[in-house]
Amino acid sequence: MDDADFALIQRLGDAAGDAIRPFFRARFETETKADDSPVTQADRAAEAAIRAILERERPGDGIIGEEYGAVREDAARVWVIDPIDGTRAFLVGRPLFGTLVALLDEDRPVLGLIDQPIARERWIGGTGRPTLFNGAPAATRACATLAKAHLATTGPYLFPQADQPGFDRLRGGVRDTIWGGDCYNYALLASGHLDLVVEANLKLYDFAALVPVVEGAGGRMTDWAGKPLGRDSDGRVIGAGDPALIEAAIEALSA
Repeated sequence: MDDADFALIQRLGDAAGDAIRPFFRARFETETKADDSPVTQADRAAEAAIRAILERERPGDGIIGEEYGAVREDAARVWVIDPIDGTRAFLVGRPLFGTLVALLDEDRPVLGLIDQPIARERWIGGTGRPTLFNGAPAATRACATLAKAHLATTGPYLFPQADQPGFDRLRGGVRDTIWGGDCYNYALLASGHLDLVVEANLKLYDFAALVPVVEGAGGRMTDWAGKPLGRDSDGRVIGAGDPALIEAAIEALSA
């Protein structure tokens, strides 16, 4: 990951936003995928715009996208795309969704973008760089105990049955739980407005971009066992603004 990649990921975010905005709170086609999740014209238009740039400018890199699958996925460098993370929010006109783009190097996220194209808010993080929010440094906040933590997650229905008791234990030990938000929760975590985000059953394109953003702002992201997140992770994710929360969160989730 270098300055050229950093500049490129910003242009990918620009292209996705240009594709998405005309559809927001407008009429568009919607389908239901095999996993019962929705997909819209905007999802497909945004991913197509990103992929067109990557195919032109990074033809040797791999691409994994939610809507159009994978090409060259065994390459050392792979771009991972979720054109609209939070499609249900987009469907009902709530600007709590985001475009996620990540660069994996040897299966680890080294560069990530969270872009909210309606509010025009953008977080970019990369290995060895501070996370930027609209060009200015972003920072998580201190919160070393669960009892003081504000926890966020998209929804309780997204936890597999086996993981629900662990999340309920964690929820019982925090100050407050905020529902909804998808990737926007991790952006707010990076900017110091939340303390903890915990989810399960995520795909690579759901979490890869989040890791450099949160960690570049001073936070930490792991799986539920405390291991670093990468291409082989099982989709159970902890994001903590204060790294001191990780151990307590893991204990509650696995007790």
